[in-house]
Amino acid sequence: MSNAIRILVVEDHHVVRQGLVALLSVVDGVEVVGQAADGAEAIKEYETRHPDVTLIDLRLPKLSGVEVIQKVRSDHPHARFIVLTTYDGDEDIFRALQAGARAYLLKGMTVDVLISTIRSVHAGKSCIPPVIAQKLAERMATEQLTHREQDVLEQIVRGKSNKEIGSELEISEATVKTHINNLLGKLGVEDRTQAATAAIQRGLVQLESKGDVRI
Repeated sequence: MSNAIRILVVEDHHVVRQGLVALLSVVDGVEVVGQAADGAEAIKEYETRHPDVTLIDLRLPKLSGVEVIQKVRSDHPHARFIVLTTYDGDEDIFRALQAGARAYLLKGMTVDVLISTIRSVHAGKSCIPPVIAQKLAERMATEQLTHREQDVLEQIVRGKSNKEIGSELEISEATVKTHINNLLGKLGVEDRTQAATAAIQRGLVQLESKGDVRI
């Protein structure tokens, strides 16, 4: 299929990845030229295959989807990525699109939407579903956390006390309390538990495993 759209599928869950490969293999005008199960492998496959479009999940071993997009596009600015994920947090969306993804799809989408998005992205267009655009707009309208507030939030999600946070970040407990009050206001929540929940739901804090969460 010399004129087919050449696809690279990047997904760490074997069954999901094989399902996508099988699905795309029977679509006219589309050819799966490679697949990868982690971020590092994705970069190697891209350099080897030079696909027209890459389907990529956000949460991957070794390197995240956003990191893969950033690294590939630093060498190949015209590389076209479609994020295909279960995560719909506004920060996840923002980071992916900021990195250069052309489309952001949730895994509950229909086959027709997936195929039409692949063809549109291959044609140089961007595809952002209305629900994703709305979340992105909400994120852009929200006051952003400072780097230090982000650091404190990550420690809160990991269940650290103010004293432990202060020790970890080498700041006083009073300063920790100030950062917590500020980030609670910015997140629109009332306490640490709500802050941790919002951080995970929005994609502000990404954890390696559920065991990292103690709220």
